[in-house]
Amino acid sequence: MSQKPRILNDYRDLIWSLVPLVLICVVLAAVASQCTFSAHGPTPGQVPNFDVQSALRDDAEVLPFPIRDPAVPADWKPNSGSRDSITGPSGGTVSTVGYITADGTYLQLSQSNATESALANRVVSTRSPSGSRTVGAQKWTVYHVKGSEAAWIADFGASRVLIKGAAGEGAYLTLAQAVDAAAPLQS
Repeated sequence: MSQKPRILNDYRDLIWSLVPLVLICVVLAAVASQCTFSAHGPTPGQVPNFDVQSALRDDAEVLPFPIRDPAVPADWKPNSGSRDSITGPSGGTVSTVGYITADGTYLQLSQSNATESALANRVVSTRSPSGSRTVGAQKWTVYHVKGSEAAWIADFGASRVLIKGAAGEGAYLTLAQAVDAAAPLQS
C-alpha cells in the first residue's frame, strides 16, 4: 500500500499520529508513579521540617541587625527559611522564616535592616500603607494590594519586621504579639 501524498494530509491525520504518543506518555508516568488520578481533588502534602531556631541564630550571628526568635504556638510548624537582599540606598538584608499555622495556612516572618518602604515595595509591591494595627505597645503598618495577601510591618528601631501570608487576622495577631515579646538574639 502506498502512502497518500502530503497534500492530502489534514488535522485528523495529525491527531491520529499523536494519540499513541500521548498514551505512551500516560503509561510511562503511571509506571514511574509521577501521575495519580483522584476524584477527591488535591491532598495536603508533607510539611517540610525546618529548624527555625538554628536558622535565626545563624542569621543573628552574621547579619548586622537584631534578629528575634518569637515563641509561636506549639501547633505551628516551621517549614521554610531564606536570606535575601534588597538593593539600593534604602535596601538591606532580609531574613525570612515561614510557618504553617494550626489551620494549615502559611505565615511568613521577615526581619530586615531595609527601610519600611523598601521592604513593603519588595514583598508586597507597594509603598502605600492602607491602615495600621496596634498590638501591645507596637504599631504595625498594614499594606494591602487588592487581590494579594496583606502585610504588616513594624519598626523595631534597628530592624523592621514584616508578617505576611494566607493566615487569618488571628494568626497575624499571635505572631505580632510573639515578635513584640521576643528579645533580640545574642550574636
